[in-house]
Amino acid sequence: MPDINVCLEALSVLCGCRVESSSSESMLTTQDLVNIVALREYYKQQGFKELEYYTSIGTLSLQDGDDLDMYSSPPALTEGPGPSLQTTVKINPEDFFHSQYNYDFTNIKDGDKKFLRGNEQYVRPCGWNRVALRVTQKYDGGDTWLGTAKDAWPVSYHGYNMDGSLILSHEGKPDDEPKFLDAAAACLVNPETRGKGVYSTPDIKMAEKYCKRFKSKVDGKTYQVVLQNRINPEKRKTCQRENIWVVYIPEGSTDIKTRAIVQESIRPYGLLLKQV
Repeated sequence: MPDINVCLEALSVLCGCRVESSSSESMLTTQDLVNIVALREYYKQQGFKELEYYTSIGTLSLQDGDDLDMYSSPPALTEGPGPSLQTTVKINPEDFFHSQYNYDFTNIKDGDKKFLRGNEQYVRPCGWNRVALRVTQKYDGGDTWLGTAKDAWPVSYHGYNMDGSLILSHEGKPDDEPKFLDAAAACLVNPETRGKGVYSTPDIKMAEKYCKRFKSKVDGKTYQVVLQNRINPEKRKTCQRENIWVVYIPEGSTDIKTRAIVQESIRPYGLLLKQV
């Protein structure tokens, strides 16, 4: 497993807050991780610079991680009054990570080997080091979604900077196919035509193109970071752009409803790190 402090830096970059280790109960759950990352772009496009999350977490900055130094004094917000923000979230590594399922794919090459999850092809993250998240026995219905059988959920990757991995805003509806899916595909290359949904990809190489990078203050090395998830096959739609999956968020959904949709549709189980 990579240095735990490097993992905390990776989480900080993804969430837009300072994540620190604690021996107490974690303030941030693994599902919060996906919800926060997914909601950031949606609220940014509506003009917000802060995201009010659960009471235990508080206010999160919506500035891009590239613009924030998580481990020094934070800069002031670029617009509007008020003090600068640097929310600190404490997690207990023992209940957040699950070292039993860590897997180092750094030097693995699968070649023509085929793997399945949920009876769909699983492109393993070769070249990456996976730090497993503790997600077993965390959801209603047991852990079937996390298995390898036909009724398990397929694997997807969340690339952060890939617009299609975030909740976006567009007037189209899924019933407007192919109009909605065309707009969803176009959003990846045209920021003015963004569809409203949660996007991810089964292709680790595509996720890598849009992933977040950070230079560690722990070891001075530069890393890429991607979330490895399982996606509910009943909640996703296939985008017309190859290897993009869409989970639609209905117009007018409340914050609570939006988070519930994300939770029942896409769940993280691995933090992927790659030294560059």
